[in-house]
Amino acid sequence: MSVQAARAPSPQPQILLRETVGSIALLTLNRPTARNSLSAAMIAGLHAELNSIRDDKAVRGVVIAANGPAFSAGHDMKELTARRTDPDRGRAFFAEMMNACSAMMQAVVHLPKPVVAAVQGIATAAGCQLVASCDLAIASEDAKFATPGVDIGLFCSTPMVALSRNVPRKQAMEMLLTGEPVTADRAREIGLVNRVVPAGTELGAAIELAQQVALKSAYTVKLGKEAFYRQAEMSLADAYRYAAEVMTENMMARDAEEGIGAFIEKRTPTWRDE
Repeated sequence: MSVQAARAPSPQPQILLRETVGSIALLTLNRPTARNSLSAAMIAGLHAELNSIRDDKAVRGVVIAANGPAFSAGHDMKELTARRTDPDRGRAFFAEMMNACSAMMQAVVHLPKPVVAAVQGIATAAGCQLVASCDLAIASEDAKFATPGVDIGLFCSTPMVALSRNVPRKQAMEMLLTGEPVTADRAREIGLVNRVVPAGTELGAAIELAQQVALKSAYTVKLGKEAFYRQAEMSLADAYRYAAEVMTENMMARDAEEGIGAFIEKRTPTWRDE
């Protein structure tokens, strides 16, 4: 072995892994020693994978998981703090990161396919935000959730957006103002996660849930997911007007015709995703 070869740095592990499980894309945060904090590279990687998945007809659902004891500790505070020496004390970089993270979270919501979080450990700040941004979430009984920015003088304002759209106001404010973690069971009670399962089974349960949705018409799921998030921001009357338009459009779809026909004829529908 040459001296140069001996001194060559070992390749760095990928910070985001992608696997295929049937029709499900499994995205795994892979910075366990950094508690899977959302660095600039992690945010960009997640956003890029979501964009790649958007028009991939072979992918019918997504599961976001993580390696190591923590699901995600939120933003990479060391990375942010290092920019305090910039001429503007980091203002431009901070704005860039917050906007990039917000755009990635919205990409989860806008993805026309179901996204399920598999939470094996603690999810704090933007990590909790990522869970809240997913359509569905399965938590290990060992998982915990918190928005503890208030403890370090940095209110979790961007995580607040997703959190407050998942749980009732009083519960969201308690998490935001105290920074105290909530257990997996409490997270289920307030609507932050769908199910709590024994430790070590959360990934399998999340994949199974994603596969269950993947059996439906992709066209119908896409239409329904978009409508769900849009109507939630409307007044009651506007939401009903919009939903009636969506259902009319849906009724004209080939898959609705097929699905209703299959129901009447007591047979399994054959989807064409259109």
